[in-house]
Amino acid sequence: MPALGTLPLSRPAFDVDGAARVNPDFLAETLNDPRTLALRVRGRDVAMRDASLDLRALSEVGVTGDVAYLGRTNRHGAAGARVVAVRADDEDAEWATLRHVAVTLDKDDAALAARAVAVLGWHASASFCPGCGAETRVEHAGWMRRCTGCDAEHFPRTDPAVIVRVIDARDRILLGTNAAWENGRYSLFAGFVEAGESLESAVVREVFEEAGVRVDRPEYLGSQPWPFPRSLMLGFAAQLADDQDASDTTPDGDEILDVRWFTREELTDPDSGILLPGPSSIAHAILAEWLERR
Repeated sequence: MPALGTLPLSRPAFDVDGAARVNPDFLAETLNDPRTLALRVRGRDVAMRDASLDLRALSEVGVTGDVAYLGRTNRHGAAGARVVAVRADDEDAEWATLRHVAVTLDKDDAALAARAVAVLGWHASASFCPGCGAETRVEHAGWMRRCTGCDAEHFPRTDPAVIVRVIDARDRILLGTNAAWENGRYSLFAGFVEAGESLESAVVREVFEEAGVRVDRPEYLGSQPWPFPRSLMLGFAAQLADDQDASDTTPDGDEILDVRWFTREELTDPDSGILLPGPSSIAHAILAEWLERR
């Protein structure tokens, strides 16, 4: 498995400056600081310029909606500058989906963009308290919302999901195709962790539910934030259970339409017609590590 730093979105090199944001005056100070930089976000898109994040002085952008403090950066000619995420919809901006530019950005910019998309995505759905229905107000520089009715504290949600590489005794890999994908695209099995469930249990359950295959010996590989809208992908490798026949597979027929075992030669054959996960995903990294290992 590649080091986590090689996974897009996974390893920030900037200072998140977490201790500073609990100061109730910090966000106002940051917004009034002429050196503060703004990263504009539109849904899951980020503002780009010349294949890099388009970080601009906040005074050029202004704040008309949700804002969150991301941390300090030493890039873009600004040593230790504070960076905030702001919601925008500038018609003249060069917008790009984070999923598509994650592999072209350096790890610092990719991590900044991932945090911006994730936290502003949470703000968009957290204006009202799920407990009493009252409005919430922003605190902790955009990393907490407090209910104005019951005083409950709400923090950005992250939904854990496991993604699993399954190998059999012949060193073949098990992949499935999703009903929502184009013909020929296959990937690893993945699903959200349920309430009260361990990660290892989720691995076993998800593979059985989606492919009808029992696995054991789950081994953690690494993780990747996936803010589409707020997942954390937890990569695992697992072995086909010793008493499970490899040919006995059953796609669930709803989400997964086909399940197949593949050799390395089949997946690397340019004429196979098999499409694999895009390079911005942890699925791609997990598959690539297996393909390179003989």
